[in-house]
Amino acid sequence: MKEVVLITGAGGMIAKELAKKIGNDYEIRFLTRNKKHENEYEWDIRKGSIDEAALDNVSHIIHLAGANISEKRWTPERKRELISSRVDSAELLRTALRKNKIKLKSFISASGINFYGTKTSEKIYVETDPPGNDFLSEVVVLWERAADDFKEQDLAERVVKIRTAVVLSEKDGALKKMVPPIQNYIGSPLGSGQQYMPWIHIEDICSIYEFAIKNTAIDGAYNAVSPQHTTNKELTKKIAKVLGKPLWMPNVPGFVLKLIFGELASAILEGSRASSQKIQETGFHFKFPDLDEALSDVLHK
Repeated sequence: MKEVVLITGAGGMIAKELAKKIGNDYEIRFLTRNKKHENEYEWDIRKGSIDEAALDNVSHIIHLAGANISEKRWTPERKRELISSRVDSAELLRTALRKNKIKLKSFISASGINFYGTKTSEKIYVETDPPGNDFLSEVVVLWERAADDFKEQDLAERVVKIRTAVVLSEKDGALKKMVPPIQNYIGSPLGSGQQYMPWIHIEDICSIYEFAIKNTAIDGAYNAVSPQHTTNKELTKKIAKVLGKPLWMPNVPGFVLKLIFGELASAILEGSRASSQKIQETGFHFKFPDLDEALSDVLHK
């Protein structure tokens, strides 16, 4: 029998692509708010309800649930939602596992490269560096703490936290927002353009999750980020080059973004580099370590 992998965040880009990637090797189940398919099971984080049939014989949980960080302005209510969607959802899973006396082989949680703080510096962050002191860092710290509780409460043999960079995909994410303005000749770098943008190809992030399931030595936090670093300005230029479009508009001033997005603008205007050395030292190999090749692949599909 195939091992059962339960995936939360069923509607997300990574969940869909990951399920395709590992579907031949594992029995895939999803937790979702609106069941539409046979392998989907309903849960409601606000109500604290979950279809416990989803947990029958489950070996691994991949926790991808979490409200989109950049979808709305960070009002106090939105901030609570961003944390709750990650932390309370994990608590709901822990409660269900305890009730059914289930111990997982692995609990693998999404996390964010913003763990290190939303700031631009010349430092290249590694997994042993301390967290930052802004809101996004707080979200990720609480997110990871909720994941670690699975091991501390003896509900999982190991816990893996995937600190994810900007995911490059033709279907969703950052490129979905960056490409249309460039195609319409109004694209330009944001703010100074010198902020770093850690990135990873959709295929590589899915491969990291697959690698984490299959390799029992993978434990703890890992930066899921390409080894090649780039800035917002460089990324914008390379997207334009791949699309064959000119860039002639001036940079979008930071104050304009702050007026539009409020506090959320900090996540757009600031960014530092992170190291991929730890995951590479485990034997993981990136298929798309080069930005030009990654963009050509996703934008020409």
